[in-house]
Amino acid sequence: MALELGMITFDSTDPGPLATWWAEQTAGTVEQENDGWFYVVALPNSPYKLAFQKVDDPTPGKNRIHLDLTSENLDGEVGRLTVGGATEVAQHEMDGFRWVTLADPDGNQFCVSGPHS
Repeated sequence: MALELGMITFDSTDPGPLATWWAEQTAGTVEQENDGWFYVVALPNSPYKLAFQKVDDPTPGKNRIHLDLTSENLDGEVGRLTVGGATEVAQHEMDGFRWVTLADPDGNQFCVSGPHS
């Protein structure tokens, strides 16, 4: 017996706009809306989905699990995301590998890097 990844779920006090934001940023589609409390975003070319659920009080502080996303054009993608409503948190480099930590409109942090080797 083994576990399989079903989806990655974000808590939010207002999940609809956050689901729409992530769908726009990933070229995904909001494929489910359940009475305003649970949304599912299908990602293109991926078996994985993002989910957004309504909670009264999201966990405070930095999220302990985050998305690591890649792009062929790191700087261009970071620019597009910040224009679209993300906030840049920090830039990093280690042994020539660069990545940028950002936060979505609800403050959930995620990272974007160039392609992984």
